[in-house]
Amino acid sequence: MRMLEKVPIQKKYVLVLGIVILSLISYHFALKKTVEAWQQYRRLNAQLNNPANLTMQPGYLIRKRKNLDSVLAMYLADTTAFRNNTLSRMAMIAEKENVKLNEVPPDDPLLHTNTFILQRLDFEGDFFSLTKVLNSLQAVNNIGLIRSVDYKAIKKGDPTNQKLSMEVYFEMVSQ
Repeated sequence: MRMLEKVPIQKKYVLVLGIVILSLISYHFALKKTVEAWQQYRRLNAQLNNPANLTMQPGYLIRKRKNLDSVLAMYLADTTAFRNNTLSRMAMIAEKENVKLNEVPPDDPLLHTNTFILQRLDFEGDFFSLTKVLNSLQAVNNIGLIRSVDYKAIKKGDPTNQKLSMEVYFEMVSQ
């Protein structure tokens, strides 16, 4: 303070003005870009963490569409020829494993929606053969997607004469 008391008043103002100018220059060169980078980081991080704003990520929408198309392709089946071509292919697969395609119930309108059709098929055989048929049916394209499977033991007369039945429900897109 004593040093400033000896300095004339005009020199005090020049010193304060110099300090202010030096501070502004220092801010401009040292801190301005850091503050701008920090603000941009916060803005971009908020966009990244906001899952509702997917317009900023067009790659996500493209991947989502491809995934949905591939899932829908698994459900595709030729519903008009299901009774002929598809059932004959399934019967051939079952015959290879010594499984009998036991029953194809008539089309049930209760199992139809605007978009999907459910078709039930009954197979008969031993457990391992039925499971092999099920595995083979999952690998076949254009027959729909297996929705559910029920194994049932069928008792006919005496307890030693048991057979195993498998009900398979296929779900497919109605065209």
